[in-house]
Amino acid sequence: MKALVVVPTYEERDNLARLVPRVLAQDPDLHLLVVDDASPDGTGALADALAAREPRLHVLHRPAKLGLGSAYVEGFRYALRETDARHVIQMDADLSHDPDAIPALLAAAKECDVAVGSRYVDGIRVINWPLRRLLLSVGANLYAALVTGVRLRDLTSGFKCYRRTALEALPLDRIRSDGYAFNIEMVVRAARRGLRIQEVPIVFSDRIDGRSKLSRRIVLEAVWLVWWLRIRG
Repeated sequence: MKALVVVPTYEERDNLARLVPRVLAQDPDLHLLVVDDASPDGTGALADALAAREPRLHVLHRPAKLGLGSAYVEGFRYALRETDARHVIQMDADLSHDPDAIPALLAAAKECDVAVGSRYVDGIRVINWPLRRLLLSVGANLYAALVTGVRLRDLTSGFKCYRRTALEALPLDRIRSDGYAFNIEMVVRAARRGLRIQEVPIVFSDRIDGRSKLSRRIVLEAVWLVWWLRIRG
């Protein structure tokens, strides 16, 4: 298997039906894993129905809404335990990450250990975000880079491609964050282990359907996590 794409879901039924065929169309040796947190809108049931017709689609069901970070960690462990995937890709379910960018991430991962889909390399590549949300994101990335010392333009990106060997080298059992701070923690831990990280320009488009999962608690987690990583991580 060339790659496994890991997609956590919570109330993403409408987006999932569009996402699955677009992801799997990128390469015949690409598989997709949906990690659903007991979505009340039936996202998990839809994933099962789609998987019954598509052997390259796999589904993990979790008993409750347990968080983004732990969903990815379970997906990564599944990839390492149940598949021979040479690369593992993480991406959002809401189509803000364009599946058409997957080949570029895979190509970059031939020369590095972690390819990061970056919204802020080669300019700002964000569509349909209000100015306040854009300024928050840009500021968060500057803040995280300053505190952690990891000089990437988009430390908070949730669109990444890992070599299998990179995931094997990372301490998945020590991952502390569970919200969007997870994206920062993974890349900081990769950098501290000397893994090669490359940013790949992508276009990020705000979701059309469904609601953003960003909350004040998630933002606050990211604020303190970067200091925890600097002092103890």
